[in-house]
Amino acid sequence: MVAQLPQVKKFFYRRFGFAQVSNVVWVKCVSCSCEDTKVIDSRVSEEGSSIRRRRSCLKCGYRFTTYERLEEVPLYVVKRTGEKQLFDRAKIISGLQSAAKGRPVEDSVLIEIAERVEDDMRLTGNDVTSNQVGHAVLNQLRSIDEVTYMRFASVYKNFDAAADFKRELALLEKEARN
Repeated sequence: MVAQLPQVKKFFYRRFGFAQVSNVVWVKCVSCSCEDTKVIDSRVSEEGSSIRRRRSCLKCGYRFTTYERLEEVPLYVVKRTGEKQLFDRAKIISGLQSAAKGRPVEDSVLIEIAERVEDDMRLTGNDVTSNQVGHAVLNQLRSIDEVTYMRFASVYKNFDAAADFKRELALLEKEARN
């Protein structure tokens, strides 16, 4: 069965005793290499990002531990230039902190906004545009703090004149009325 796995999976199978193929995981005993093992105990570990399982070999009785971790699909942001970059929540938080400087907005609120934006973007697919990310941030900021919203919008939308601020303020007021 190992010979049918790709090279990388063969390495993991030999080294760690497991390989994943089509969502099926074979776990073999690290002592006798038997594939017939039983889960004795399962616990969530590492702040919920993995599951720790205690296993016992049904052939030799050896006990060992395995970990299952969620493998996230990478999220890419397609910039205006066409360049693709990995999504970086820290960039959103940094931009939000700059916009909220001196405002009564807690960092925890900004982190929550960044997390919600990332979650929303993951629902749309593996590739999102920087435009989608920016609009999602603005939608979240609208109800938090108007000044922070305007500051973020001025950088995100490249305001060059006072007319840009007036136009955005009119949109913000229109949204507030609805």
